[in-house]
This record gives sequence, C-alpha cells and structure tokens, in this order.
Amino acid sequence: MAYHNIIFDLDGTLIDSARITGAILDQMLADRGVDETADRAVIKAMDAVGGVAMIAAVLGPHSADPAADLDEFRRRHRIVEVPQDVLFSGVAAALDELAVRGVGMAICSNKPQGLCEKILGDLGIDRHFAGIFGSAPDRPRKPDPASALLALEALGGTAAATLFCGDSAIDVATAEAAGLRACLVEWGYGTAHARTLHPGLPVLGDMSDLFARVHAGQT
Repeated sequence: MAYHNIIFDLDGTLIDSARITGAILDQMLADRGVDETADRAVIKAMDAVGGVAMIAAVLGPHSADPAADLDEFRRRHRIVEVPQDVLFSGVAAALDELAVRGVGMAICSNKPQGLCEKILGDLGIDRHFAGIFGSAPDRPRKPDPASALLALEALGGTAAATLFCGDSAIDVATAEAAGLRACLVEWGYGTAHARTLHPGLPVLGDMSDLFARVHAGQT
C-alpha cells in the first residue's frame, strides 16, 4: 500500500536546531561571565529529551535553576533570528516536491508549540503542513502518541497510509504507540542510537528517498 501522508519530527530531522540552541546557550553563558561554549555534542544527544533535562545537561554547574534557565532560553528563542540555512540539505526541495505530488504532511515535535510555528513560519515552509503539533501544557510529550494522533487527524488519513519520519528512539516509540510505520533520517541527531534499538528500520540517505518510499510504500 502506498503512503499518502508523512508526519515529520522537526529537530534533527528537518532542521539543524542544535545551531540555534547552541548560539542561545553560548550567549547565556557569556552573559554570566562564563568563558565556555555549550557542548554541541551534548545538545544533540539531549535533543529528543529536551526541556529541563537538556538545559541541566548542557549548562551543568553554570545552572543553579534549570527550570528558570529553560524559561530564559525559551524567551530568547522566541525573538532570535532563524538562519535560513538551518534546514538540512534537500529538505526544502523535497517538501516542495512532496506537496506537488499531493502528499499530506504534518509536524509532531517535543519543541514548544509556539517555537515550532515560529521556526517553520520564519523558514517559509509552514504552508506545507496540514497540522503543526509541538508540546503544550495540555498535551503530553512524545513518546506519548497524542501529538501524532492529532497530526493524523489533521491529515484526515489512516495510520496504514501514513509514515512517521524522525531521528530518535523517541520518534520510533511515538510512531509505534500511534500505530504508524516509522523511518529514520541518516543525518539525525539520535539516528545511530535508534538504529541499535531498531536495526530493521529503513534509513533515508537523502530526503528525496521519500519519493519512492511514500509512493511505492517501501518501508
């Protein structure tokens, strides 16, 4: 059966968000007089978890109150300029082509709802998505399937005809909980770890690989 819809994770799948996160945390450290930069490897490793845990891991001893620092980070994030080249290679062209082919698309992310909307809007790709579902106070985070099921509803599709494309074990667990098949992107932050847990999952070497997989149902 051909896949007619794709639900995408955002960070580490479509965008290299560690660049934005790192720049904001670097500035926070500098403003505190700390002569260090945020470790990008830690940012990427903690990306799928996010939230207070990521802030605590990245800022370490320079964060006396990770929850307060998360609030500060998000305040800065809401006003920071989104680099137009933060999209991974081939993403923009692939989204354009998928839209032309009539493939329904949605976003399912653990990034706060407002930041998802800002980033996608600033990049000019929000028009491609029937629904954008980030984290919200009344919505459990992935791997709970709530956001994925909302995305599926927005697409008006069925689980059997929808593919979940992500970069982490959390994405795979989310897809499974929602009754969806999953694939990973080779360039993803958490893909290597996810592959050790799910060695049989397909991995996209390029965004254009989706064309055949979606329309031929090759998962």
